[in-house]
Amino acid sequence: MNAYAPILVLGALGAGFAIFSVVMATLIGPKRYNRARLDAYECGVEPTPTPAGGGRFPIKYYLTAMLFIVFDIEIVFLYPWAVTFDALGVFGLVEMLLFVLTVFVAYAYVWRRGGLEWD
Repeated sequence: MNAYAPILVLGALGAGFAIFSVVMATLIGPKRYNRARLDAYECGVEPTPTPAGGGRFPIKYYLTAMLFIVFDIEIVFLYPWAVTFDALGVFGLVEMLLFVLTVFVAYAYVWRRGGLEWD
């Protein structure tokens, strides 16, 4: 248990600071509420009402999300691989080549569907 004590103390300090910051901001922060301040705001565009079912999202939204996930997962796996590259040998190199090839297929799909065009 002694090995985990610093981690628990750091977690407790972080949680305490977060709670303290939120409470103090609520207590001593300005309280000037008006209708415009409480309205929804999205990049300077007035919000439009959405249908009861939530409305439809364009395919660009999903392609952007897919592209983010593809590169996020790639980076998550590339860092540990780069750290242990010498210990893995040829097996690690072949496995990473297969992984990068799989990521490239997803990237090519997003590129072909127009996910990289930011019109």
